[in-house]
Amino acid sequence: MTENRNMILAIALSLAVLLGWQYFVAGPQLEKAQIAQQAAQQQDGQTTTAPADGKADGATAADGAAPTVSLNTTAAFVSREEALAKSPRVAIDTPELAGSISLSGARIDDLSLKLYRETIEPDSPLVKLLNPFGTDHAYYAEFGFMAPAGTGVKLPGADTVWTAPEGARLTPSTPVTLTWDNGAGLVFTREVSVDSHSMFTVKDSVANTSGSVATVYPYGLVTRYGTPQVPGTWVLHEGLLGVFGDEGLTETTYKNLKDSEGVKPDPVTSGWLGITDKYWATALIPEDGTKFQPRFSWALAGNIDTYQANYLRDPLEIPAGGTAATETRLFAGAKTVARVDAYERELGIPKFDRLIDWGWFYWITKPMFLLIDWLYVLVGNFGIAILLVTLIVKAIFFPLANKSYASMSKMKMLQPAMADIKAKYPDDKVKQQQETMELYKREKINPLAGCLPIVVQIPVFFSLYKVLYVTIEMRHAPFFGWIHDLSASDPTTIFNLFGLIPWTPPHMLMLGIWPIIMGITMFVQMKLNPTPPDPTQAMLFTWMPIVFTFMMASFPAGLVIYWSWNNTLSILQQSLIMKKHGVKIELFDNLKSTFAKKPKAG
Repeated sequence: MTENRNMILAIALSLAVLLGWQYFVAGPQLEKAQIAQQAAQQQDGQTTTAPADGKADGATAADGAAPTVSLNTTAAFVSREEALAKSPRVAIDTPELAGSISLSGARIDDLSLKLYRETIEPDSPLVKLLNPFGTDHAYYAEFGFMAPAGTGVKLPGADTVWTAPEGARLTPSTPVTLTWDNGAGLVFTREVSVDSHSMFTVKDSVANTSGSVATVYPYGLVTRYGTPQVPGTWVLHEGLLGVFGDEGLTETTYKNLKDSEGVKPDPVTSGWLGITDKYWATALIPEDGTKFQPRFSWALAGNIDTYQANYLRDPLEIPAGGTAATETRLFAGAKTVARVDAYERELGIPKFDRLIDWGWFYWITKPMFLLIDWLYVLVGNFGIAILLVTLIVKAIFFPLANKSYASMSKMKMLQPAMADIKAKYPDDKVKQQQETMELYKREKINPLAGCLPIVVQIPVFFSLYKVLYVTIEMRHAPFFGWIHDLSASDPTTIFNLFGLIPWTPPHMLMLGIWPIIMGITMFVQMKLNPTPPDPTQAMLFTWMPIVFTFMMASFPAGLVIYWSWNNTLSILQQSLIMKKHGVKIELFDNLKSTFAKKPKAG
C-alpha cells in the first residue's frame, strides 16, 4: 500500500545515511586511534638535520620562500627524554599547561595538557601536545627572522642559544624575556607570555646599534614530524587549516598536502593558520593589520613525512640607532568551545571558532552543542542533557509529528476502502492509483506524511552525532552505570554476557546493552503499525530493527541513548494520537503474530 511504500522509502533513506556513516566511521576504535600518534618506523642510522639558520637550504626572503625543514641528514633521531636534555630550557607552568621552551632556537616544543589524560583511567599519562625537535615525532612552534638575499645579516636560527634570566619560569604572571646579540650591531629581545589557558604571546624587538638601516622578514611556523593516525572519515577534518582574510576557512589533509606542491594563498593582513587534531590544535595568529604570506607545505626529513604551517611577514625595517618590533600569538591546547569562542570575541581573531570542525551544518551543529552544554550546566550530566534536548526537539517538532501521525492514523482507517478499490480494479494499476489519490484528496490526507517524522530526525541525528564526535567537552563524559564515556561506543556486549564471561569478543560482536535497548524500542515502534500484506515488506519491517541494532553498536553511546529515548517518546506520542483518532493499536496483535508458531505447509 502507498503508506507502506512511503514508510519504506523513509526507512531506506535513513538506512542509506546510517550505512554511509557506518562505512566511513566505524572502522577501528575511534577514541584510542585519535589519542595515539602513529610514530613512523625509524630505520637504523636514520638521520635528520637541525636547520642551522631556521630556513630551507638556499631559501631567502627575497624569493618568497617561507622557512621549511631542511632535508640534510646530519643528526640521528633521539628519544623524547634525550631531546629534552640536549638544550637548556625555561619551564612552562600554568593551570592548564606544563612543559618548557628550548633555549636552543627559542622553540616552544614541550607541552602537556594538565586537564586531559590519554584514557579515562585517572592515572593514565597526560596528553602530550608538543614534542621536542630531534625526535621522529617532533611537533613544535618556532619564530624567527629571514634576511634579504645577499645582505649576509647574521640572524638567530634553529641552533641559536638564547639567554634567559637565571631561574626564569613562564607562568601567567611571569613572562620570560630572552635575548641574543648577533655581535654585529643587532640585539634581539623576545618576550614570551602566556595566559591561564592556552594562548601564548611572542613579542620580538630588534635594536639596531649599527650605523645603517637593517631589514628583516619575521616568520612563524608550526612543524610536525610524522603523519598522525587519523580515521578515514569525512565527518572530521584533521590536518592543516587556516582562515585568510575574507576567503574563509581553508583546510587540507595530510594526504592531500603530501600529494600536492603545497598550499599558498594570497598574502593577507588578517587571519590565522595551524595544525589541528580531533581535540587539540596549534595555531599561529599574526598581528592583525600586518601583511603576511601564509603557506602549508610538506617535506621529508630523512624519510619522515614533515608538515608545516608557516607565514612570512612583510619586511621590518630597523633604523640605525633605533628599534622595531613585531608580535604573534600562538594557541596551543584543547579546543574547548567556550575558550575558543572567547579568544575570537576578545582578541578579534576572525572565525577562530572554525578551529572546531562544526561541519557544513554549522548553523545547527553549534547551536545543538550550546543547548546541550547549557543544560549540562543545569543538571551536571551530559547524558541527562542529551535526554532533555530530545524532549525539546520533540516539543519543537510536535505539531509536525502530530500532523504526520494523525495522517497515518487516518490512512489506517481507510484500509477497507483501499481494499475495495483493489478489488474493483484488480488488473488496472493506473486506475487503482487514480482512485487511491482521489480518496486521499477527499479525506484530506497527505500520503507522504508518514515519512516526515523520520526525515525530520535526520539533520538532528547528524548534528548530535557531530557534537558527540568533535567536541572535547563530550570526551570522557560519563552517563550512569557502565557508560563512562558518551563519545565512545557502549563497552558491553551480549556475547560475553555483559562481562560475566572473561572473554573479549572481536569488534564486530561488540553489541552492548544500549544498542539492544535501541533495537527493542525501534522494533516496538514498527509493531505499532499493521503488518504489511506484502511478504517482502513484512520481512523488511521485521529485520530493520535488527540491522540497525548491529549498525548502531559502534556509534557513540550518547547517540544510541538519544535514539533509544527518541524511539520511546515516539511510541508514546504515536499511541496517544492513534487512540485519539479511534485507530486500533496493533502492537500486541503484531507481537503475537510475529512470535506465534506458523502452521506447517501441507
